Amino acid sequence: MEPANYTRVTEFVLTGLSQTREVQLVLFVIFVAFYLFILPGNILIICTIRLDPQLSSPMYFLLANLAFLDIWYSSITAPKMLVDFFVERKIISFRGCIAQLFFLHFVGASEMFLLTVMAFDRYVAICRPLHYAAIMNRRLCCILVAVSWLGGFIHSIIQVLLIVRLPFCGPNELDSYFCDITQVVRIACANTFPEELVMIFSSGLISVVCFIALLMSYAFLLAMLKRNSGESTTRAMSTCYSHITIVVLMFGPSIYIYARPFDSFSLDKVVSVFHTVIFPLLNPIIYTLRNKEVKTAMRKLVSRYLLCKEK
Repeated sequence: MEPANYTRVTEFVLTGLSQTREVQLVLFVIFVAFYLFILPGNILIICTIRLDPQLSSPMYFLLANLAFLDIWYSSITAPKMLVDFFVERKIISFRGCIAQLFFLHFVGASEMFLLTVMAFDRYVAICRPLHYAAIMNRRLCCILVAVSWLGGFIHSIIQVLLIVRLPFCGPNELDSYFCDITQVVRIACANTFPEELVMIFSSGLISVVCFIALLMSYAFLLAMLKRNSGESTTRAMSTCYSHITIVVLMFGPSIYIYARPFDSFSLDKVVSVFHTVIFPLLNPIIYTLRNKEVKTAMRKLVSRYLLCKEK
């Protein structure tokens, strides 16, 4: 087919999570509750770390950046999904779809790279404790965070460049509640095998390699910590377990979605909901429940705020 015969698709129709009105209302209430917890929870983490001088170590600086990414990540798909529960025909423009796709992969990949930086931080803290402050200084932390963002941008721009060059000439229905490469590639009017291969390599393979490397690094750190005993060791092990939990929850769905051919499976929507809506909520819960310093600092901050409000 010649390019001149293509009718350029200008918008996509989203099928959403359900076509039943009652189910949509129930899902709306659930996801609003999730979203209204994600934003204050992560904002509280950022404010607590910024305002408490006892939380000035590099680990908390990186945790604040992770919370910031979670706020952004949860805001890419959730607001439109919530609005679409009350719209009969769920539509997103072509440009809006590309923008959503870009920011989703930009922030998601940046978060993965940041988790790798956090693993490096724990390695230095445990294996080089006497040189920790000198190695993980604020300048290096800022550079590592900037590199994480740059890596996310490069990864995302590759996905976008592969998508925008594809022809879309007819089918415009996406069996999802948001735009992602796995959905958009399926309806392109061309042989997308080369693009799929590049995307699987850039998204799926990188996720698998990073996931295995992170698990191995944390297993090594836990093995080292178990040789020692003491309160500091117990605290370090608790931190490592928190990081491992986040790594599994972040990389597991990503590997399921991107490290395979872009065919449709029954669990796709469930995994996508967990990946884009529920996962950003789990970060503040896991870190606040397992970190005594953060919980104590949060209580002090809230008490101080309530005291000022009473005055």
